[in-house]
Amino acid sequence: MDRAEARMVEQVINRELAERFPDGAALRAEVLLHDDDPAVEPDELTVRVLLPAPGERAEYQAALTAWADAHREQVEAVRRELWLRLPEATMVEFTVDDPDPGTPKIGLPVDLGPQSNHEIVSSALALVRANYVFPEVADRAATAVEARLAAGEYDDLDLEALAGRLTSDLNQICDDKHLRLQAEGPRPGRSGGAGPRPRREEPDDYEARMLSLRRSGRLDNFGIHRVERLEGNVGYLDLRRVPVPAVAGPAIAAAMELVAGTYALLIDLRRNRGGAPDGVVFWCSYLFGDEPTHLNDIFRADTGETRQFWALPYVPGPRYLERPVWVLTSEWTFSGGEDFAYTLQALGRAEVIGETTGGGAHPTRGFPITRELHIGVPFARSVNPVTGTNWQGTGVVPDVPVRADDARDVAYARALRHVLGLDEVPPPIADEAREALDRLPPGP
Repeated sequence: MDRAEARMVEQVINRELAERFPDGAALRAEVLLHDDDPAVEPDELTVRVLLPAPGERAEYQAALTAWADAHREQVEAVRRELWLRLPEATMVEFTVDDPDPGTPKIGLPVDLGPQSNHEIVSSALALVRANYVFPEVADRAATAVEARLAAGEYDDLDLEALAGRLTSDLNQICDDKHLRLQAEGPRPGRSGGAGPRPRREEPDDYEARMLSLRRSGRLDNFGIHRVERLEGNVGYLDLRRVPVPAVAGPAIAAAMELVAGTYALLIDLRRNRGGAPDGVVFWCSYLFGDEPTHLNDIFRADTGETRQFWALPYVPGPRYLERPVWVLTSEWTFSGGEDFAYTLQALGRAEVIGETTGGGAHPTRGFPITRELHIGVPFARSVNPVTGTNWQGTGVVPDVPVRADDARDVAYARALRHVLGLDEVPPPIADEAREALDRLPPGP
């Protein structure tokens, strides 16, 4: 890590400290590299947390000890956060804000060492209790798991087996496919502590993150797997995920430009596993006019706040209006993909053809438990303004139920019949539509 990177890390740690110590009990943090302190190894770093001076120098040691006792929980939380998110950190120091090198310090190793299965399960349950969208359900599920924990049912499991078993046991009560543990590298969540806390991103942080997301998003074309004009002038979009428009907006606009001249549109969500609510809004906005259209609400259990989602009054490029849309689904369609299908179905903007979807309607945040294990905890729920409910547990029920493998042909046949029923279709396109329809198998 170089000095510039260390400064960026300091900004993140200081935002965390401001949230952990809102009373000003900790002033700021400094990241020390080998050049700052020879005791720090070249590939490692130390985080030094500076505290307000208590008065006379003779009082420093006693005051520091008293401070550590009074803030034991926050100290351990900071240590754990560094262990999870900053592998280069080997030591965290707490000391008085005094330039004298002889100022007393409390130094703690960041490495927490191997976590026992008991500790892992206990950490997971604490996160579920603090963050799950239905607190009463979370407490019942955690209580049931604690009984199994006390009976030693998790003691001899490896990490992957533990993640699978704990996910299964929690969902015996929660029945929520978004609530799950995964054994892999930690995913950065907005918070890893007792509850979700919003981050205040600096402009440079935001731009760097957006640049990184754009670069990685281009590898799969932002989930836009295929854009095609089918015979008979029918548009076809195969969407595998729903990214945020701040990253994927130009690609989405380009896709909609390519289907803008078609007579009907198929949106294939059979392999779509989800994404961002704002991304769903962006896609849906192309299918509605500029009049206010209420798409969805998300209620947060932790704050009691409801965020409304409305179709955007402006989108780049042409909207797709006054033409039919069919949405294709499968049992694998999940989360944001379901949001997309459910919203268009509830508003009568699209007909859904295929299989009932997976049934995951709860926005989720990831929390690291160890460096190899994280848990996704649903912290909010969708509420559709038309139906007053959502697709949690039930999935999106198609208007035309067919096997997922047949959904494209069934929807395409309906689109072609629509084209052939239009007035003033140029003869070459009408011929295309008739020939394409003749090649399709008979269906509902």
